[in-house]
Amino acid sequence: MNRVRRRPPTQTRPARTLRLGGGPRGFGLRVSLRQTLVLTALAVVLFGLAVLALMQGEYRLSPGEVLHTLTGGGPRLARYFVTEVRAPRVLAAILVGAALGLSGAIFQVVSGNPLGSPDIIGFTHGAATGALLQIIVFDAGPGGVALGAVLGGLGTAVVVWELTRRTGLGGYRVVLIGIGVGSTLSALNSLLVVRASLTQAQTAAAWLVGSLNAMTWAKVALLGIALLILLPALLWLARPLTALMYGDAVAAGIGVPVGRVRVLSLFVGVLLVALATATTGPVAFVALAAPHICRTLTRVTGAGLAGAALTGAVLVLGADLLAQHALPGTLAVGVVTGALGGCYLVYLIAAERRRP
Repeated sequence: MNRVRRRPPTQTRPARTLRLGGGPRGFGLRVSLRQTLVLTALAVVLFGLAVLALMQGEYRLSPGEVLHTLTGGGPRLARYFVTEVRAPRVLAAILVGAALGLSGAIFQVVSGNPLGSPDIIGFTHGAATGALLQIIVFDAGPGGVALGAVLGGLGTAVVVWELTRRTGLGGYRVVLIGIGVGSTLSALNSLLVVRASLTQAQTAAAWLVGSLNAMTWAKVALLGIALLILLPALLWLARPLTALMYGDAVAAGIGVPVGRVRVLSLFVGVLLVALATATTGPVAFVALAAPHICRTLTRVTGAGLAGAALTGAVLVLGADLLAQHALPGTLAVGVVTGALGGCYLVYLIAAERRRP
């Protein structure tokens, strides 16, 4: 495994912190007062967006009517729209955004590169390839599509790992390799759609833009259960990933099993993006932007998994509200995130070029 030396992230001003855990071999987590306030604000914004999404539509409701309906009251028509039509979509947006934000934060730490997100490295394209094979070739249901996305994402991870084994995952090499792998898989996805029947091609094309339309409780439950299963691994990775941000040598010196952490991080990150992709299709640039936005708001070092998850959820739910009610026509959420994320990617590249 290549040892990549990185400059420790700097903090512009001292922060009042609370130390959580740690020990002689541990890497204690410090939660700043600013970080706590930002996370609280993000949670409040997410709750407000969720209530607003439950209110909007042809059958409009007030905030009080929404809360009354969620507690079992209200007329039957209101309960139908809130619990059967809008609630699965809202919860899916939150879970997908959280999964993408977590995946992006993990890959950016493991690669040591601000552009190291699953969108750029190619894992999203790999998950889409596996899901498309299930949709077009095997005509599979939600479970089969999820399995195909996971296998496609893991297969792409193996290819990228082998191509970067000698040089490691750090630096821009992994980004360049990921762009090449992603471009190849994107071409394969287009070929699959072209070769499919008309009905299958329409289904695949609608899925490829990343959409929350026709969301069901079955899809939401599948994603929610999978995220709960991954939660212990995410909790265990929080401190080691923070240590990795200071370089492999520093992390190994305080007792972090660097090789094991990198392998587990890659596995968990691929599973997160694959499950999110299986649920809605590829939702572009959320995994790239969410960790950056969270770090800008909190101004603290560390992996920032909780903040990235909340930011990703806010981005996807907010983009879906824009797509449904603020922009002309009926757009998929992936179209909005792709347009906004493309501009953000240009900003990140320009910022990296200005950095000494």
